[in-house]
Amino acid sequence: MTDNGTGKALISLTVSEGKRLIGKAVAALPQVQAARKQGKLIIATGITNAYVAEEVLQEPVEKMRYTAGVITQGVFTATSSETRLTPVCFENGERSSRPWLDILQDFTGKDVFIKGANAVDPSGMAGVLVGAPNGGTIGSALGTLYARGSHLIIPVSREKLIPSVEAAVRQLGIHAFDDTMGMACGMIPVVGAAIITEVEALDILCGVEAVQVSGGGVGGSEGSVGLVVSGPKPKVAAAMELVRAIKGEPPIV
Repeated sequence: MTDNGTGKALISLTVSEGKRLIGKAVAALPQVQAARKQGKLIIATGITNAYVAEEVLQEPVEKMRYTAGVITQGVFTATSSETRLTPVCFENGERSSRPWLDILQDFTGKDVFIKGANAVDPSGMAGVLVGAPNGGTIGSALGTLYARGSHLIIPVSREKLIPSVEAAVRQLGIHAFDDTMGMACGMIPVVGAAIITEVEALDILCGVEAVQVSGGGVGGSEGSVGLVVSGPKPKVAAAMELVRAIKGEPPIV
């Protein structure tokens, strides 16, 4: 039971609804807004990052073109490099056409790099699957980001919660398999990043506490995340209003 001043609500978010919520929260972060207006901001490619880019740009982004590696139709695969979109980047308040790797070389501690993940564990470690022998985007970026103390933000849904990223890393590798469904992958673990799941998103946007209580479903709710939201009644009401506003977010195709 809740007292007169606190409220509690139960919500379920589909995969696309969760990504929309996370996208809104990442775009609202003070460090992201500051980098967007006065510094350097790189939104690396990825499905969840496409939602971030939409919220930052306030315009649609073709999500299946805004990614390299992707798990779809039951296999690990990659999008065509010929039709793939390039990362959305900003420098000093303006959209930048410079290659993201060139922008990264000018990063300081105030600048922001946003990269999605394929896994996150209860310790707060994220894991990024990599099919490229050189480690792809994350492999090219981490050294610079860690060395300079830049902001690394990882938007990742609770649908990607696994027991241990470290254990996954030990199992994976491009040359580790006799057979695969799709392309072989390794995994790069990421520590020290700001992990933004649906739980953090609700705190950022509405100031409420959220606890995951379920995962999965059927009939369009495959991969869904169930959450109990609690806090002052007005904030819980605001959270429910926000969630209802994003209900019906189209599936990613």
